[in-house]
Amino acid sequence: MNNIHETILTVDLEKLAKNFFYLKKLIRPKTKIIGVVKAFGYGHGDLKIAKKLEKLGVYALWVTDFEEAINLRKGGVKTKIIVANPGSKSYEEIIKYNIDVIIYSYKMLQLYILNKKPVNVHIKFNTGMNRYGFEKEDIPSVASQIKDNPHLNVLSTCSHLSDAENELSKKFAKKQIDLFKQISSEFNNLIEKKTLSHILNTYGILNHSSDCLDAVRIGIGLYGCAKNKFLSPIASLNSVITQIRKVERGERVGYGNSFICEKDMKIAIVPIGYADGLNRGLSNKVGHVVLNNKNCPIIGKISMGTLTIDITNVKACEGDVVEIFGVNNSILSIANSISTIPYEILSCLNRRIKRVYINV
Repeated sequence: MNNIHETILTVDLEKLAKNFFYLKKLIRPKTKIIGVVKAFGYGHGDLKIAKKLEKLGVYALWVTDFEEAINLRKGGVKTKIIVANPGSKSYEEIIKYNIDVIIYSYKMLQLYILNKKPVNVHIKFNTGMNRYGFEKEDIPSVASQIKDNPHLNVLSTCSHLSDAENELSKKFAKKQIDLFKQISSEFNNLIEKKTLSHILNTYGILNHSSDCLDAVRIGIGLYGCAKNKFLSPIASLNSVITQIRKVERGERVGYGNSFICEKDMKIAIVPIGYADGLNRGLSNKVGHVVLNNKNCPIIGKISMGTLTIDITNVKACEGDVVEIFGVNNSILSIANSISTIPYEILSCLNRRIKRVYINV
């Protein structure tokens, strides 16, 4: 691939499609899919991901704030876009760009009641995560206000599972799902309208597919970074060696003199660092990269724009490709090595990294 950039995130949209259709098979045929493209499409680039999902037939796209939604609209996305946290100052932009909003508090509800322009809304309820959402006892009041304000077109009720992945939390997830079913039924009866209901995410689908409702919200599964052998990561991050040098026993490498060579070594410099989103926790042999099919430990502290690797036992030249993550060095293994989750690794990738899309 001819590209002038040295550090490239390659995103395979055919793998995205395969992940989409695999997860689609696990749910009922009529269940609608909401594709989660928040946080710049989990670092993959939201516009390209959104347009691919649009072609695949998603019901809607899910983002965090109104700016993400507007960028998608300006990029040509026509599909329904739902904003999870629209904020209190974005009303005019929401209306202008035909964006759906999640209403999760009385303050938010009053904002959209007082502004009388028609808008699609989705009502969020708390079922145990204790983040955003109305409580069960709020149902009569919220339903009454909705009925009194027909310009609020309620399309769905939703909630959020706090842990659908952990085997030990299955009972709690089931409790949340059952509570949400009760909430949705009561709310729909009071507003005298059948709305969509959705609470399952990727792990909800993988572990609770029998409780599938009218819609599901799929995020990490689309990007292939869930713990499931049938889901494939859609991206690989590569850079190159920009300099090779020999260092002697006792010499220091990197900031803070945190790495002292215990022997004569050959090291290589790679132009990617924490400003690109690479976690500094991978410094000093916690993390590694793959070079010519060999694992090469990261030594010294990761810098703002560079990292250093030990290539003492590897045949290498300046310009050789280095895999930061990909087929040979998975996001899951990297996340595990620093006690975090794939979401953080991906969403921290700086937008300055060149994204290249294949199999569009």
